Order: sequence, then C-alpha cells, then structure tokens
Amino acid sequence: MAKVAVIESKPSRNDYVKLFNNEFEFDRLALCSDPTVKKVLKRDVDLEIEIDNYDWIILIGSEALKHFTKENSVTEYSGRVVNDKYLPVINPAMLTFKPEAKKTWEESCENIKKYIAGELKQAKLDKDKMYGITESSDLYVFLDNALNHDNDFIALDSETTGLYPRDGYMLGISLSYEDDHGAYIDCDCIDEKAEKLLQQLFDKKRVVFHNAKFDLQWFQYHFNFKFPRFEDTMLMHYMFDENPGTHGLKTLALKHTDYGDYEAELDNWITDFRKRTGILKASFDYSMIPFDVMVHYAAMDAIVTFLLFQKFEKAIVKNEKLTWVYKNILIEGCRFLSQVEDNGVPFDSFRLEKAQKIMQEDIDNAVEKLQSYPEVKAFIKAKGGFNPNSTVQLRSLLFDYIGLTPTGKKTGTGADSTDAESLQKLAEDHEIPALILEVRQKVKIKTTYLDKIIPNLDMDGRLRTNFNLHGTTSGRLSSSGKLNMQQLPRDNPTVKGCIKAKEGNVIVAMDLTTAEVYCAAKLADDKNLMKVFKDGGNFHSTIAKQVFRLPCEVEDVAEHYSIERQQAKAVTFGIMYGAGPAKISEQVTKDSGKYFSPAEAKGVIDDYFEAFPKLKAWLSNTQKFIQANGFIYSHFGRKRRLPNVFSSDKGIASHEVRSGVNALVQSVASDVNLLGAIDMQKYIIKTGMKAKIFALVHDSILAEVPKDEVELYSKKLLEFVQADRGLSIPGAPIGCDFDIGGDYSMGKFEKFYDLA
Repeated sequence: MAKVAVIESKPSRNDYVKLFNNEFEFDRLALCSDPTVKKVLKRDVDLEIEIDNYDWIILIGSEALKHFTKENSVTEYSGRVVNDKYLPVINPAMLTFKPEAKKTWEESCENIKKYIAGELKQAKLDKDKMYGITESSDLYVFLDNALNHDNDFIALDSETTGLYPRDGYMLGISLSYEDDHGAYIDCDCIDEKAEKLLQQLFDKKRVVFHNAKFDLQWFQYHFNFKFPRFEDTMLMHYMFDENPGTHGLKTLALKHTDYGDYEAELDNWITDFRKRTGILKASFDYSMIPFDVMVHYAAMDAIVTFLLFQKFEKAIVKNEKLTWVYKNILIEGCRFLSQVEDNGVPFDSFRLEKAQKIMQEDIDNAVEKLQSYPEVKAFIKAKGGFNPNSTVQLRSLLFDYIGLTPTGKKTGTGADSTDAESLQKLAEDHEIPALILEVRQKVKIKTTYLDKIIPNLDMDGRLRTNFNLHGTTSGRLSSSGKLNMQQLPRDNPTVKGCIKAKEGNVIVAMDLTTAEVYCAAKLADDKNLMKVFKDGGNFHSTIAKQVFRLPCEVEDVAEHYSIERQQAKAVTFGIMYGAGPAKISEQVTKDSGKYFSPAEAKGVIDDYFEAFPKLKAWLSNTQKFIQANGFIYSHFGRKRRLPNVFSSDKGIASHEVRSGVNALVQSVASDVNLLGAIDMQKYIIKTGMKAKIFALVHDSILAEVPKDEVELYSKKLLEFVQADRGLSIPGAPIGCDFDIGGDYSMGKFEKFYDLA
C-alpha cells in the first residue's frame, strides 16, 4: 500500500477521510501548527517531514503547493502530478462559498485516488515520436507524409522571439498530423520548395492552432501563408468555460491530457541557463535555447493541440448553439481581429511628443504650485518629502495637516478614501485636493499612455496591440498588450487626439446607441419599449417624459428637466443589470449631484415597469431561469455558466443572477457590433477598398478611411451593423452614430493644445 501524506497550510476542521471517501490511509500534517495564523509565511513554517518516506504527498491549497514546488496556481495543477510525487488539490473550504469549485474538487479527488492506486500514470512520449527537422530533404518527406495522411486536420504552432511579428522572427514551427507524433522544424530549412509544400498542406487540411490569432499574424507576416480553414482549441475551450485565465495550452494539457506539465523540463533548463549566464528575464528569448533542447517542448505543443482538438471537437458538435457561436463569431472574429491588429492604430508622432512635453511641463508647474502651500511645506519638512500617489501620505496631508473632514467613503481596508471621487468632493473646501487630482490625472496620462506608446510605434507610425475574443465572461472584446484600447481616457482628448489619420484620410468612428436597451426591448418583446425606438428622438429624454409624465416636448426635456432625464437614464441601465432602489439611488445622486432617495428610486422603478410591463416580466423570467438552472444562453447561443446561484450566501447568489442578466444584454449588443464589423471587413477585402478598421472600442468601430471612400464605407457599415440578425425592431433598426474627423478626438485635441 502506498504511503501518503496530506499537508495543509495550517490545521483545519476539514474531514479528509470523508472527503477522500476513506479510500486510502494517510498522515495528516500542516505547514504551520498554529491555526490562528492568517497567511502562512516561510517564517511560520514549523513542519518537519522526511519527503522520501512517502510515495505520494497531497498538497492542500496554494500555500502548500508553493512551499514544496516552484508552482503558484493550485487551480491549474489540481489533481495532477507535480515533480513525480506531489498531488496538489484546491482547498475544500472553497466549496462553501464557491459552488463552481465542486466540479474541480471532485475531478481532482478522482484523479488523486487513481494515482495512488496506480490506475493513472503521467504519460511521457518516447523521444523517437518527437522529431527535430533541420534538413530540407527530411522536411520534404515529412510534409509529403502529412499531405497523404488520412486525417483531415493537422496541428500547427510557431516558436518566435517576440510577441508581435514586427518585433522578432520565427525560430521554428511545430506540426503534428497523427496521434502522439510531432515534429519541430527549424525555419532555416524552409526553402522555396518547402514553402510550396506547406501551403499545399494548409490548403488541403484544416489547420488547428491554439491561439490562432497569434500564429496567423506570424505566418502571414513572415511567410505570407494563407489558411482557408483553421480551428482554434483555445476558442473551443472558451465555449466550454468562459472564465478568463483558463485557456492556456499548459493549463488544458494538465486538465485534458495524460502528459501533465510537459513544459517543466524546459522551464528548469531556462532557469538554470539564466542563473549561469546572469541574463535577466526581460532580456531572455527563445533564440538562446539550443535546437535539440527545444525539440521536445515544441513538438509537444503541436501534439497536445492535436489531442485537445480531437476531444473538444467531439464535445462542441453536440451543442448546435455553441457550434454556431464558435464558427460564426469566434473563428470569423479571430480572422477579422488578426487583420485589425495588423492594420495597427495610426498615431501621430509629432502630436505624441508635443503632448508628452506639454504634459510634463504642466505636471512640473502643478507640483511646484502644490509645494508652495504652507501645509505642504510643513508636511515635506516633517516627512522628508511628499508623493501625491502615496495614499498614506495624501491621507495624512489632507486630514492631519490641512484639517479637512473625510467624505465618509472608505477603502477596502476601512481607511478614509482619497480616490478621484473623494478628492473632487474635498476640493469644494480647499484648492489642494483639486491640484492633487490634476497632478494624478496628468501623470497617469503621461506614464500610462504617452511614455509607453512612443517607443512601441512601428516604423510605419502605427501601434499594434491585442484585441481578445476570450477575455470576458460576457463575450465583450477586451484589449491587452502594448496598449489597452478599451481604457483610453475619456475626459481628456490627449491620447485620442494622437490617433490621427494620415494625409488624405479621416477617422470614422461608428458607435451603437442604447444598444443594450434596444436588444432587451426586442428580447422582451415589449411593444411599449420598442415604440420608444420606433418614434425616434432622444431615447433617455423620451423615457423621462413618459415615466415622469413631463409637461413638455421630448426635445425640451434635456434643457428643462435634466435631473429627471439623468434619473431616467440611471434607472434604465440600473434595471437592465438588476440594480435595486438603493443602488439606483446612489448612482443617480452621484450623476445628478442632487440627492435621490431609495424611496424615490423605488417609485421611479415602479413607474418604469408600469410603462414597460413585458420588460419586467422578461427580466423576472430570466432571473428565475438562471436561479433554477445555473446558466443562460444568449440570443446568438453563448452559454453563460452561473454555478454560484446555488451558493448558500444570498449576496453571492443574487450577484450571480445579476451577472447573468448583465451578460445576456451585453453579449448580444457586443456580438451585433462584431458581426457587423466582420461583414464590413469582408466587403473591404472583396472590393479592394483602402479603408482600414483598426479597433473595436466598447460599442464603437474605428477605421482610417480615404476621404473618397467615406460615403461608401459609412453606408455599407451601417447596412452590416443594422442587418436583421433576429434582433431588429421592425421600422427601427439599431441606432448608429457616426463621428468623422482628422483624429479620434474629432478636433478636441487641436482646441485643447491650441493648434488651430
């Protein structure tokens, strides 16, 4: 019988005998014997154990995993072997407040029991099944075999020296065309004949990538390869688990194959190499790894992708809704976004450098003015300096030295808040908070944007960044990489103004208007709410007039009843996301600057639902469905899994329900926008237009368009976005606003910096 130890971070009440179904005997140990310690640090560890005395060691939670291995993510390794002896598993305490963890726990326990019983072993491929190809003649033979193999798909991966095609070069490609066999091909042996054979292979077979958008761009830029049919195991997995951070190849290999952490050997080599050479992590790239060392790891990438595709494809075809989303939104979206990213965001270097210089001068002047105040001088003298970004120092300056009264808003730790909202409130009583707010805002714009954009521009003056299809649970796009395009400053035109069209072109920004409410009206089949859209006019003004029975025309609401209009707007969006009177009261008060009580909010909500009864019924039915089933499907077929609705914690459960309703309307509006943009891009390619879509930001589609194409581009984009996809209100297509100008700020930059 195997000798087993179970090690947790500190003593707990967990009944591991029961949790493991009394299927094996074990010694129960803890890193720290003191159960009162909140977080076990190295200094707290008092465990004495002879590792070699045990066949298996079960590590409960991340702290135990970190102590015995170099790994950090217990969720990633739960139920899998690490370093031939350790079996990490999530802490079962999670099950009480995270019902979604139950599946992971059960699967992990089942694996652990099988490993201990000898029924499950971590597989390792024979070296002779992983080929390293460095000669063109050997490559011809390999590709000929791939072309003639019965499988209609191959798995393909690339090894590169950078994250962006223009920042590096390709070292090699990995290819697998049959089970448990793969090759790593040195790019130096890919000659003209090999390129033709590879393109024949890509034309004949479905090409399976993991994170296709990355590889498509590299293969296109460096070899001009085309991929008529491709699949993506990362996006496939997103259909089964929409939670961000779960889609990495390593994670999926651990969870869905028998090969475990096949990267461990390479990771160890890299660590040892860097220690020997003193090379910093930021300076290391894969070109430093010898070819023979790379072969195993690189070939395994393709092999694992091949295996994952076989498993995932069988699962996804069983669900028609997920299949449709995968093929029509994710795969088409992946091809589209690879083109968008390659187009790049057009920045103006002159404007960037000018804005950077002016911003630094403004910061210096503001800091100088700040340091002239007696209170700040006294603080600097006492503390030896002052950092406006230090919340501790700022709190002391504002409340101890200046004597301002805190706003009442608290941080997560219970301290008085000094966030932007609090500083704005405090600025009513003193100049310093406003000055600090100004410094903070300008420092952020300069350091977060201007200072990072300039060195990341490519030779053509454009910046290539990432747009992600799998970064949110709702399906909305996210952005990452060199610049997060979803988080550009709204209240300052600096960054947007530096996104400028080249001579002869303009920036065309198309923005959906009240899209989520529009979709909700259609989904709820609420005739009264749909009539608001049919009648036209300003939506929020119309709603305000109807709900509050205002004695004026719709076009006069904004001028004469601005507070009521703001209230109606806040209530509209609050209702969409399941907010109650208290939350809506808080939001309206913040937006309008006038106290709006929960009782008033409830009255408005009641009036709202009286005006739109079918919307109320649809929201109620949707919530009940989520509560009963723990999931919801969107109009297009996205599945949002919501296991926390079954939590015993009512707060967690109700938040999960609201998240489900939120995802339902958000995903639909986002998909309408994305599908319209995809169709527009196809039209651009088909007709040879010069217009370049370079970003999707929230509900906007941004493009650089030649002036002589603006009319056609705008007409066709409107047509594609407003296409009937089962969501159109008859007689009232979804609203689209167009802004056209020389830059993305639509001229505000020039006024702001007096460049007119």
